[in-house]
Formats: sequence, structure tokens, C-alpha cells
Amino acid sequence: MKTLIIVDIQNDFLEGGSLAVPNGNDVIPVLNEIQKDFELILATQDWHPQNHKSFAAEHPGKNEFEVIDLNGLQQVLWPVHCVQGSFGAEFHKDLEKNNIEAIFRKGMDPEIDSYSGFYDNGKRKNTGLFGYLKDRKVSEVFVAGLAADFCVYFTANDAIDLGFKTTIIEEASKPIDDENWEKLKLDFKQKGGNIV
Repeated sequence: MKTLIIVDIQNDFLEGGSLAVPNGNDVIPVLNEIQKDFELILATQDWHPQNHKSFAAEHPGKNEFEVIDLNGLQQVLWPVHCVQGSFGAEFHKDLEKNNIEAIFRKGMDPEIDSYSGFYDNGKRKNTGLFGYLKDRKVSEVFVAGLAADFCVYFTANDAIDLGFKTTIIEEASKPIDDENWEKLKLDFKQKGGNIV
């Protein structure tokens, strides 16, 4: 069963959002167009409490995009984004949502960030996405969305580790940092991932 995982097409990651990915809006028409090619469509959604420790605002004296140690893990300090129930956390109005069968929310524990759709960053807790794919007898996943070099990459990487044949759809994904994305693509291919 061909499965598409749409990652974090939320207002805060799009034009005008607090953590907008450059040219992020360009992926929406592509995602809408390719949905017809998949039998199963799932989505992830960043869903942070207001006091999430990945927010720079929670660390007086620290700046956005600074890197700190948070409970033993490296943590980029982000602008406040995708707060539960806020407009910024909503899926973009132009994203075709009728075919999305299930949504997996991540980043709900204030003490740990969660880039991957499968686990938090310490792999301490899973989101249920793996079990869902297994129950549906999925063997291959295609991952696309925002941002390519964070949540798309981490979701796709975990998918490979969990035994799925995994492809990132580059035209339907945009990175925060182009240079970093080029490096991550090489790593991903070396692990056996595909990029189309």
C-alpha cells in the first residue's frame, strides 16, 4: 500500500508564521496534486503546550536558534510556534485535508522536543504512527512537508530504522537551511533512503 506522510503543513511554518520555512507555501499545491497517487494518507502535527522548553522564551537570557542542553539532548531554541489550539498550529487552509485518514500529534511533552512523526527526540515515547502503519500492512512510505531538514528528515530516518522502504519527495518539501539539507540528503541515501 502506497502511503504518504504529510509533515507539519501548519500556519506557523508557512508564510507569515513565527517559524516560516523559506518558500514553504510552494509545497502545498504539490502535496494536493500527489495525494491522488496514494491509497493511505497520514499527517503529523506539531502540538506544543505554551510552556514548551524548546521555546527560547522559556529560557531568559537565551536567544532564538541558540543550542542548549535540554535533559541530556541538544536542543535548538525556537521561536514560540504551533501552540496547542492556536491559529499557528492549524493546518494551512489551502492544504487538501479530506483524504487524511489520521493525524499524529507530536511535541506535547514540555520537557522534550519531537521532530519525528514516530518518536520524541530521545525516543522515550512513540506517537503510535509505527503501530498504525504496521496494522495497515504498510511496507513503503513517502514523506513530504516541512521542514525538509528537520521534521521530514527525522520522520523519514526513523521510518528506515523501523524497516520501511522510505522515500522523501523533494518537490513537496522545503528546508530551513539549504546547505544542511544537502548534507542530510547524502546521509539519508547512504542509509538506503530514496529521494525523488
